[in-house]
Amino acid sequence: MSFVSYAMILAGGLGSRLCLLSEKRAKPAVPFGGKYRIIDFTLSNCVNSGIFDVGILTQYRPLSLRDHIGIGRPWDLDRKRGGVELLQPFQGWAETDWYRGTADAVYQNWSRVGERGAEHILVLSGDHVYRMDYREIIDAHLGSGADATVAITDVPRSAAREFGVVETDGEGRIRGFLEKPESPPSGRISMGVYVFRAEALFGALRADSERSTAHDFGKSILPEMIRGGRVIAFRHTTYWQDIGTLDSYYRANLDLLEPDARFPLEDPRWPIFTRSTEFPPARVGTRAGIRTSIITHGSIVNGTVERSVLFPGAVVEEGAVVRDSIIMGESWVGHGARVDRVILDKRVHVGARAQVGAGEDFRPNRECPEHLSSGITIIGKETRIPEGASVGRNCRVAAKVIEEDFPEGGLASGEVLEPEARLSR
Repeated sequence: MSFVSYAMILAGGLGSRLCLLSEKRAKPAVPFGGKYRIIDFTLSNCVNSGIFDVGILTQYRPLSLRDHIGIGRPWDLDRKRGGVELLQPFQGWAETDWYRGTADAVYQNWSRVGERGAEHILVLSGDHVYRMDYREIIDAHLGSGADATVAITDVPRSAAREFGVVETDGEGRIRGFLEKPESPPSGRISMGVYVFRAEALFGALRADSERSTAHDFGKSILPEMIRGGRVIAFRHTTYWQDIGTLDSYYRANLDLLEPDARFPLEDPRWPIFTRSTEFPPARVGTRAGIRTSIITHGSIVNGTVERSVLFPGAVVEEGAVVRDSIIMGESWVGHGARVDRVILDKRVHVGARAQVGAGEDFRPNRECPEHLSSGITIIGKETRIPEGASVGRNCRVAAKVIEEDFPEGGLASGEVLEPEARLSR
């Protein structure tokens, strides 16, 4: 039985649990690890696995994702045969409409599968950080004769409620699938990496399209295929991280700084490709102090940076201290400022002597305690924090807020700043 190397990457989700980071961009387009976007890891897995024909299904705020991927040159996907294609929904054809869910997105683009004569296809999530040779799961799938093969991994049982929990028998066949259960029976979960026999998947998608369901792989398609077909598990034993929440995003970035990092970015055996921005080399001043950090090209450090990730073009002025923080591209931390356990989105300006992530008050955010309760403060894109201002912990400051928008003295822990005046500018 032949296998046609075609992958569909699901990259259209809202990603609301990433708070400000995904309000203006698709979750797979969120910057990660100093120079990458989250989708780079799935795309790099594809090309390192010899898969050079990729469709990216996107719907929510696709502009930054489209600009990042372009024609696919950084991943060697600018090809006459195959290559990368962004598959966005549009109105105008009777058979197309806005995607109702992940399964509906694949169903509406099924003509791509037919054009390639694919007998089996890969369906992948675009918002996870991991390395995986897809040839191994493909070989296991073809050897088993299964209708579908699901990559699985183990997480702490308490965390499994955020995922699809898989029940397997002694032969590796999946007998049960629970999407985000309140009380998970185990920590064995789906990674969002699937290989399907095309005929079986199409039948399931067509039947699902005629029912009132969530039109989702985890909620609709996999449970039905498990009941009516043969679905097997493929166990993945190395690093995998879902970037689903601010806490997981923050933790995954800082995991890269560990002395024996479980996911070293520099592994030459499996490179991570990305679209690189043009900046000069990083520059470190004579009074700078840097410890356990990632400093990327274009960064200028004259202050102190500890256990932090600086993206291209970030600036830390003399006397400033950045600790346990993620500073995105072209953000500027002024003279004598303090930034502690903070995520600064792109082009944020922290005024001189300002303190962001200040104090010992860890009260949860009053508007989104489910996203901001661990002490992380997040500052939106292109915001300007006044000189000498204080911003506490678990704060959320929207994009493009300017100095005049801040209350006198700054922002207390757990507060939100998104003035209506900003929205009208």
